[in-house]
Amino acid sequence: MLKIFTTQLQGQFKRIMEQEEMNMEDGARILAQSVISGGTIYVHGFGEMVAITTEALEGAEPLQSAKALFTKEKMNEIGDIDSVLLITRLSTDEEAIALAEDLRGKGVQTVAISALVKTEGERTLNEIVDIHIDSKLQKPLIPDDDGTRFGFPSVITALYAYFGLKFTIKEMVEEFE
Repeated sequence: MLKIFTTQLQGQFKRIMEQEEMNMEDGARILAQSVISGGTIYVHGFGEMVAITTEALEGAEPLQSAKALFTKEKMNEIGDIDSVLLITRLSTDEEAIALAEDLRGKGVQTVAISALVKTEGERTLNEIVDIHIDSKLQKPLIPDDDGTRFGFPSVITALYAYFGLKFTIKEMVEEFE
């Protein structure tokens, strides 16, 4: 099982790397502008994606100029030079969509990471934010004997996309300095 899981996960990483490179670069440009201008990158993960927020703020190598978007259920004050990084499992997450719409209404530049789910007639996160990075994981990776699937590593794929974004931000900030 672990070999199948590893192979499938490597395929997910490869798709993200090959298909989302431009979005990562564009998203990093937005977020790096906040760092360069002395602003803040506010980070918010929904559900299990709080793990990405924790990595960005408290990991071994925290994201430069990052703060949590919410502190004790209160949104931090966002200034003109700040930007926001939202992370959620699927682009159809209603809570993430509502927050992204609120941020857009306030003119806040927002980058999001989520698996892009195509729907008819419904708004999705990628339509609202400035830049969307598709984490590609829409269903579990491992097929079971009865045809069902299991193994849904949404945090792992989102973390991979986050690190691609973070490394690009680092490069851009270093080039500016």
